[in-house]
Amino acid sequence: MGTAIFKQKNALYALVAVASCGLISAEQLDGLNRLVQAANVNVLKMTARQTLILLAEEDEIANLTAGLERIGFKIGVFNNAVRNVKACSGNDDLCPRAVGDALGLGIAIQEKYYGQQAPHDFKIAAAGCSRGCTDPLCADFGVMCKNSGSFDIYIGGKGSGRKPLHGQMLVSGVSYDQVFASLEFVLDRYRELASGKERLHHTIERVGMDKFAPPLGSHEAAAAVDEDFLNMLNSEGAVK
Repeated sequence: MGTAIFKQKNALYALVAVASCGLISAEQLDGLNRLVQAANVNVLKMTARQTLILLAEEDEIANLTAGLERIGFKIGVFNNAVRNVKACSGNDDLCPRAVGDALGLGIAIQEKYYGQQAPHDFKIAAAGCSRGCTDPLCADFGVMCKNSGSFDIYIGGKGSGRKPLHGQMLVSGVSYDQVFASLEFVLDRYRELASGKERLHHTIERVGMDKFAPPLGSHEAAAAVDEDFLNMLNSEGAVK
């Protein structure tokens, strides 16, 4: 695993700062403003992965790193690690199209899995509806809200490079807790089955999707809940 601090052609260093799926508090903004001014950072760049890039002189990097961590940011990671989670604005406060809290889910996933070891970069995306603004189909592990209590999961997507690839559906209609159980299972299997530094989609192509299917028992509860809910609706309709 590497730390996302990269020397540029102009001799400056690019430091990648990670927030909670792009969510930044007023206090963090204030602290960030003070920090970058003290380090003579003239501009910040927001990235497609909901991170911030700070360009600074080499001798400012240590102070910037410590300062960012002090105000609640993490430093970016890459290469053989679970990357920061890309989550949309999907909740009732931030998006009228959201059918579930993708933002809250993404933040919880990032807090638990960020920086964990993986055979290659492992990218996660969460979307609050089928529009998929965060490209969950182009992530190693993509989650799409189906309704307020269930999620569809896709794995093996790839967005970068000249040949992007859509992931395949792993499970449909799983609960919040089962998203975490599925992610845990997929990561464990990926670590076990990957050949060297192999992206997940290559591992799936080589060994098959069935090797990554979570145990059926972990999803039976969600199916039962859905069936009970439908039976309740049908009975209420019959009474009317």
